[in-house]
Amino acid sequence: MTDKDELKKKLTPLQYQVTQEKGTERPFTGEYDKFFEEGMYSCVVCGQELFSSKQKFDSGCGWPAFNDVLDQGLVKLSTDTSLAPRIRTEVQCAKCDAHMGHVFDDGPKPTGKRFCINSASINFKSKSKE
Repeated sequence: MTDKDELKKKLTPLQYQVTQEKGTERPFTGEYDKFFEEGMYSCVVCGQELFSSKQKFDSGCGWPAFNDVLDQGLVKLSTDTSLAPRIRTEVQCAKCDAHMGHVFDDGPKPTGKRFCINSASINFKSKSKE
């Protein structure tokens, strides 16, 4: 993985804050919140594909929401106690450890999951450009 200086050159300040310092973009401000083109979403740091537009839904939470990942091995889930006593489950890219957001158990069927992901942590590749 690249060092912090290289990442700071590659990423915007918000992308760096979100992915490297476990930050969160303000709700309803991310470019992919109300975005529903067909395609794939990948980690902004390492480029690993993580989510498909087929799993994306409008949760109304203010961040892009997905009911599943492309494959469970692509993300790491861990306990986040930063808002204790509220306990959340953090979502990180399994390849580079970038912070993506959090997953909650209030999503639609069939998974019941809501992966609440920061737009600043992902890139989008349109299906029409493949």
